[in-house]
Amino acid sequence: MVLERRHLPDLKLLQTFECAARHRNFTRAGEELSLTQSAVSRQIRELEAQLGRTLFERIRGRVVPTPSGEVLRGQAARLLQLAESTLRHASAEPEPGRMLRLNAPATFATRWLMPRLAGFLGERPGLRIDLSTRGGVFDMGDAGCDLAVHFGHPVWPGGRCTYLCSEVVLPVAGGALARTALRGPADLAEAPKLHVGERPDLWPGWFARADVEPAHPREGHWFDQFAPAIEAARAGLGHALLPRYLIEEELAQGALSVMLDMPMATEMAYYIVAPEGRPEAGAELRQWLLSQVSFRPLAR
Repeated sequence: MVLERRHLPDLKLLQTFECAARHRNFTRAGEELSLTQSAVSRQIRELEAQLGRTLFERIRGRVVPTPSGEVLRGQAARLLQLAESTLRHASAEPEPGRMLRLNAPATFATRWLMPRLAGFLGERPGLRIDLSTRGGVFDMGDAGCDLAVHFGHPVWPGGRCTYLCSEVVLPVAGGALARTALRGPADLAEAPKLHVGERPDLWPGWFARADVEPAHPREGHWFDQFAPAIEAARAGLGHALLPRYLIEEELAQGALSVMLDMPMATEMAYYIVAPEGRPEAGAELRQWLLSQVSFRPLAR
């Protein structure tokens, strides 16, 4: 059954619900929204009455979303994000077609895209970029996204994928370790190493291609993402396998050194995704991105 629009919940109620579900605490939600705890409770009861469902349970002094509440929490967060983006675009866009909505992985955006983007925008006065770093695959139409940079395989429902570049990782080190001479990959088997939790198989894969079998390939310091691993490598805490596009500046300045000339192309790559079924507002940006790639795929 489709609800009439006059029966749809107020966005303010959804905002209060999402905040309370995120904090699992009505008082903290009230502090974020400048509401009293009783006002938060009242709005939650009103939303529950409209939906005919219980959204929270009280467990040991906490409010915990019910299964229905947990489903609604994710949907409400996406809806509120879209509403915020829609209003921001409506108020900020100077004229139709002068705002490009681009999504890219956070590390790619920060370390590869940002140093280059000024050149693109400098040649296009009046053009504005709305950059998001949402992860995973999403509906580009619902998100109001003109173009996305996607890391993985060329699969994106509702999107056309254009190959941008492969990911090439290099064994690097900084600090005192950078001054240590290595004769070959076997020297790294027992050397201090840095690992990235989101890419746990980089070192085992690199050693396998080098035909080396270290006793403990995952021994060393671990970091959840590349950004802290880069800083740890700069500080000399261990050798790291890092994507070349993330450390261009460190390599150029000598803060990191390539320890062995043994790059490895990983199994995935970067793709530019444009939405199917509507004009490609980001065509010019897509061509520019392709022109900026200076490293090509390596043979595996």
